[in-house]
Amino acid sequence: MGDESSCKVYVSTAAEFSADGFLRPLWIIWKDGRRFDIDRVVQVERAASRKAGGVGLRYTVMIGGKRHHLYYEDNFKWFVEAKSSV
Repeated sequence: MGDESSCKVYVSTAAEFSADGFLRPLWIIWKDGRRFDIDRVVQVERAASRKAGGVGLRYTVMIGGKRHHLYYEDNFKWFVEAKSSV
């Protein structure tokens, strides 16, 4: 069996800007085409992805009652950390 590590998975994301300039992600489309609605944004902070690399805004979001990290990179791409076998 291989070791598990994390990799970036870029996702399509719908987001909106509020009147006060806050960027809020609404939903993501996973690589297999499934759509996941974001129930709420818990926290937003500038952070690096320690597992998959990259830096930008890290959105801690609730999807289906579970906490996930969604990253918005400086090059205007969204990604999540996913496990991959090496």
